[in-house]
Amino acid sequence: MAKAKLNFKDIDVTVTVPVGVRVIEISDKIGSGIVYGCREGDCGTCLMKVEDGWENLSSTSVIEDKVLRENAAGRHYRLACQAQVLGDVSVSPA
Repeated sequence: MAKAKLNFKDIDVTVTVPVGVRVIEISDKIGSGIVYGCREGDCGTCLMKVEDGWENLSSTSVIEDKVLRENAAGRHYRLACQAQVLGDVSVSPA
């Protein structure tokens, strides 16, 4: 199984994760400041900033695009409940 490094800037922790895991799954386990109110991509509370490795996350879904627009999220912001890790990436709470 392919692995990638996922770094949480807010707590200065890097973990090795299986490719395809959603950021929120790991954030929840290690106590990062990325909060959430759902896991379905329609509330926007898990908004995170992608510090490095933007290209190493899955493409945004239609629902995620809608929520990002509604929250006026900038270019390097994603929903942790939707973003799947495909390679090395660094994130922080929005």
